[in-house]
Amino acid sequence: MPRAAPDPALLDEKETRVSAVSGVLEIDLGAIAANWRTLAQRAPGAEMAAVVKADAYGLGARRVVPALRACGARSFFVAQLGEALEIVDLIGDGAALYVLNGLMPGLEGACAEAGIRPVLNSLDQLDAWAAEGRRRGRDLPAALQLDSGMSRLGLSPDELQRLRLRLDAQDGDTSPLDGVRITLVMSHFACAEIPEHPANAAQAAAFEHALSGLSAILPDVPRSLANSSGIFLGPAVQYELCRPGIALYGGNPTPGWPNPMRPVVRLYGRVIQTRVVPEGAAVGYGATWRTAQASRIATVGIGYADGFLRSNSNRGHLVWPERPGIALPIVGIVSMDCLTVDISALGHQELPAGTALELIGPQRSLDAVAQSAGTIGYELLTGLGRRYQRIYLDAEEQNSCG
Repeated sequence: MPRAAPDPALLDEKETRVSAVSGVLEIDLGAIAANWRTLAQRAPGAEMAAVVKADAYGLGARRVVPALRACGARSFFVAQLGEALEIVDLIGDGAALYVLNGLMPGLEGACAEAGIRPVLNSLDQLDAWAAEGRRRGRDLPAALQLDSGMSRLGLSPDELQRLRLRLDAQDGDTSPLDGVRITLVMSHFACAEIPEHPANAAQAAAFEHALSGLSAILPDVPRSLANSSGIFLGPAVQYELCRPGIALYGGNPTPGWPNPMRPVVRLYGRVIQTRVVPEGAAVGYGATWRTAQASRIATVGIGYADGFLRSNSNRGHLVWPERPGIALPIVGIVSMDCLTVDISALGHQELPAGTALELIGPQRSLDAVAQSAGTIGYELLTGLGRRYQRIYLDAEEQNSCG
């Protein structure tokens, strides 16, 4: 016979949710809002948009978008139409929601019906969107992306030339742009986090060259090139709209320099149990780590199924907030559901089951943990699993937008 569910009347709902999981993810919406304001101040001549793709970098777009909207963000970017449809009701009047990857064939009608704007990355996407606009009898708004050297998305120089030839050869009043209203012309930096990289100047020049060929066709259309790191390359590349992503969520857009952004996430794992392991004993799968002496080992209930990467095995450390100056090294292989840390440095201090250890937070920044794992903060954030208890610090309560 199936076990009966606990009677909710007998339980404190919030406490039960917290204690039922081994990991807690704290998301500071006030910090996201403050980061948006910092970036807006950095580029006072440009509109500051917000990239909220991948569920706002894993942090919950339906909570993040209203916080950004309240601070003044009016242009939002996602990667896929499905992501856009999940948040379009939150964008509000007078705001724009763009789909960076453009549209898969056949989705033009759904996109137009929802009032969402595709980023047109090819002549085929342009033609399909124009046809949808003509079918509806009105010009549909969209962005046009130009490939300035990343070789990923956007019209290549050859495609742009073909578009110009088609426009020059248009028959009477018929134009390839009939049915389309271009509201933004954009490209994307590949190496902006390395200010001295020659690709930055090359891309800026290529973007300018492409824009010069469009000036007669699309006069006064806003331009956009700068991502999070691109904003810090200066006014010359900020144009009329900037598109920050990782910087909003606390990642450092200026690697090698102090992070100008406020931290957004704190990640804690709860201790499942502790034990004393004798000298020479193996810890974890594959026996990749052995004790050099008798050691105290704590097992923490977070693993790679929760997005804490297996590449953290035998690398990096956790911190007990009560003793923040003491590093507790990760030892052994990170498992699917747990990891092990050496807590010998705490001496005889007990860490009873349920004790929270910090994986990401004031003592271990997002970028520091990513570096230990051999990856980037983007991957850590977007990979955070669904098993965490998520606690949102409300932006309005902290008056971050005032």
